Amino acid sequence: MAERILIVEDESRIARFLELELKHEGYEVEIASDGRSGLERIKDGDFSLVILDLMLPMMSGIEVCRRVRKFSDIPIIMLTAKDDISDKVTGLDSGADDYVTKPFAIEELLARIRVALKRKAAKKENNEDTITCGKLVLSKMQHRVTYDGEEIPLSKKEYDLLLYFMENKGIVLDREKLIENVWGYDFIGDTNVTDVYVRYLRSKIDQKYGVSFIRTIRGVGYIFEHQE
Repeated sequence: MAERILIVEDESRIARFLELELKHEGYEVEIASDGRSGLERIKDGDFSLVILDLMLPMMSGIEVCRRVRKFSDIPIIMLTAKDDISDKVTGLDSGADDYVTKPFAIEELLARIRVALKRKAAKKENNEDTITCGKLVLSKMQHRVTYDGEEIPLSKKEYDLLLYFMENKGIVLDREKLIENVWGYDFIGDTNVTDVYVRYLRSKIDQKYGVSFIRTIRGVGYIFEHQE
């Protein structure tokens, strides 16, 4: 599956040039032309990396980067027409992984993208403990769940159910499968217990934070999706 890259750039000529070059390299590409829409795309999309211009309408690249770092560690490469050390420092301090000054050679940018993606893959391999869906983060090692940094108190069974949902994101799960994997094969009781615990999770996550992670598939079961 191809890596997905979001370009947040208000200069259409540059954005189009980057789009063509990246697609030629086999990446899937989307474009946002201002900081605010770029931030929303990052929240809603499943991107592997962001190329973010420093000077943007609606919201600066620095502010976009700062806000993204509150809920995601997605690699961010900042672009700017300025070649000032203070701008580079500010960009990196706001959470950018790398910095490229315009005009740049596309080969250099491509190399930096490859490095950032390799670093991300290595980090993921060494951090399988953590499962992230948007602002929702589950740490298996710490047995801890947070939303946008705020800890969510869960019972043991609520945690187990959420873990199974997050590990099977995007897959429709029937009640029998949930019972087998969360309560155990030898569970004796009403399969409606899954509905009860789904309500518990929705009240603590979906309803509290105004999001929609757990969706009911009528007549079948549930699916866990990132639909903030």
